[in-house]
Amino acid sequence: MRLARILAPTALIAALLATGHSPAAATAAPSHVEGVLPDGATYVMDVPADWNHTVLLYSHGYTPQGVPNPARNAPGDAERTALLAQGYAMIGSSYAGNGWILEQALPDQLATLDALTARFGPARRTIAWGTSLGGMITAGLAERAGSRFAGTLSMCGLLQGGVANWNNTLDPAFAVKTLLAPGLPGPLVRIPDQATALATTAELTAALDTAQATPQGRARIALAAALHNIPAWTDPTLPEPAPGDHDTAEANQFQTLHLTLFVGQSWRQEAETHAGGNMSWNTGVDYARLLARSANRAEVEALYARAGLSLHDDLATLARAPRVTADPPAVGYLIRNIAFTGRITKPMLTIHTTGDPLVPVQVEHAYADTVSAAGRTPLLRQAFVHRAGHCTFTTGEMLAALRTLERRIDTGRWSNTDPASLNRLAAVLDPAAPPAYLTYRPAPYPRPFDLAGNN
Repeated sequence: MRLARILAPTALIAALLATGHSPAAATAAPSHVEGVLPDGATYVMDVPADWNHTVLLYSHGYTPQGVPNPARNAPGDAERTALLAQGYAMIGSSYAGNGWILEQALPDQLATLDALTARFGPARRTIAWGTSLGGMITAGLAERAGSRFAGTLSMCGLLQGGVANWNNTLDPAFAVKTLLAPGLPGPLVRIPDQATALATTAELTAALDTAQATPQGRARIALAAALHNIPAWTDPTLPEPAPGDHDTAEANQFQTLHLTLFVGQSWRQEAETHAGGNMSWNTGVDYARLLARSANRAEVEALYARAGLSLHDDLATLARAPRVTADPPAVGYLIRNIAFTGRITKPMLTIHTTGDPLVPVQVEHAYADTVSAAGRTPLLRQAFVHRAGHCTFTTGEMLAALRTLERRIDTGRWSNTDPASLNRLAAVLDPAAPPAYLTYRPAPYPRPFDLAGNN
């Protein structure tokens, strides 16, 4: 629905804005506090002089090894400024380390909340929110410490869980190596160090670049992308393909696969260090079945037919290729840090862009299935934004989601979670950036793994 056709009802906007403070700026500077937790993690707190006694506990995303990792208490400066002016306290920690740090992140976030209480007194309401890996941490807090929160907002989160994430990250790399670089010496798993990870990434991407020059190579690239459900549009600087424009879709996926392969090697090596071994496998996986469930199946079939290549033969090649086995202790680590149960006890709202190159939108389908299996569907709502990129929400889209969650907390029922209502509210909260919520249902996640029986 075009925003120009929507007349924002005054009562709706007033009701949703009433869940927070007036947009008027605070009259006094907020208290800014920085500190260090016992495990070495840092934290930051901003508490307005006219605090509305709602605390927003923000969980930030993945920070690679060797990259500065300061504490953060908001997705960005614009969100922090707007919410402080409306009376919210903003807190968050750095976590005790970089990388796949779920084991440290959850207790560090709760310790940061305890530190706020010790200094400023108890809040009337606490909401956990986070982006990317922080969206996964937020869901972990919801499932494991739900009594501490009134509700949670997970944005572009890895809601498929750790085991499913690394299993499905293995699949496109396995396809590229098997079909495009069968003699590749570098390991896909049990990677000893970053030098090896980067060398293998270079070998895989070189094979990818060579393949892109031929119709047969492009068909196989599309197949590798489909096994990970890489969207057809993942970069806002690249053209969005029209339905059936398989050439543009494949060209975009080719670019995204470079990132996928880097994550599948460099970030995997770091995660394996935490897990103590290889935490993913493809033994017993039927790649023909995965393709049949993929949102990109029609594209793959069309490109194979045009290239005069047998899709059946390539799937048979994948079926015959030596498989990857997991190390059970490492899988156990990933289950603890973290596989989801779906047993949320408070309202949760999730939002995701449809063109996410790093965390494909199908993760939302996986988490909805997990929550459904746990019998908690009434507590969950999911909303989607038509945009390319990872976590590329506007300030208005994020604040509208937060206000909508607060309305659910206040009233005990979900309302105005439809795209038109979210877009109206987002446009009021951030008039400069057109919102893009839409009606959308993601395809099934390729290889789910949770603790509710969806495996």
